[in-house]
Amino acid sequence: MNTMDLSTLGAGFSDESRGSQAVFRAALQALSHPGRPIEVVHDAEVPRQGHAASAAVLLALLDADSRLWVSPALAAGDAPAWLRFHTGCAIVDDPREAQFAWIAQGPAELPPLQAFAQGSLSYPDTSTTCVIDVQALDAGAAWTLTGPGIADSTALAPRGLPPDFHAQWHTNHAAFPCGVDVLLASARHLAGLPRTTRIDLSVKA
Repeated sequence: MNTMDLSTLGAGFSDESRGSQAVFRAALQALSHPGRPIEVVHDAEVPRQGHAASAAVLLALLDADSRLWVSPALAAGDAPAWLRFHTGCAIVDDPREAQFAWIAQGPAELPPLQAFAQGSLSYPDTSTTCVIDVQALDAGAAWTLTGPGIADSTALAPRGLPPDFHAQWHTNHAAFPCGVDVLLASARHLAGLPRTTRIDLSVKA
């Protein structure tokens, strides 16, 4: 196993408490208002791989009791060491063991959503929260989102997801109360997709 010089890792939030609280609020807002891009403002020196918004939100959410899975492109860089150093989280090899997952940009980086922990009827909160890097939140095929936290409907157009993501999401949504929750991340913004959200592939007029 390769060792890494910890002195080369970037710093976390300059004010750990305030930085974590601000980014946590951004993630909560994204999940409370599905499909609404929320800017993630922070001053952490994030890893070279992956989006800064993803790194910051995981820095805020993870702790020493957390288990994280990272996709291959991230695993090959300094992202796991950076998060492990600053949060104490454990890095796991099996997606089903993960409470959180960070997936790098690119359709090939994302395993099937059903490969992650799905929770159970008794403990639906034991499922994985997936943070997925995308190229953009407004430059792909148009979606219409409906469900809790959305007044009538809202539009989102992420670019960079696998072609079958909609079919996977339909299965994930139908499994409620089980299933994963997702945060889609561009470089500076998050958009939440809780498992309660329905995705249709055309924007309503």
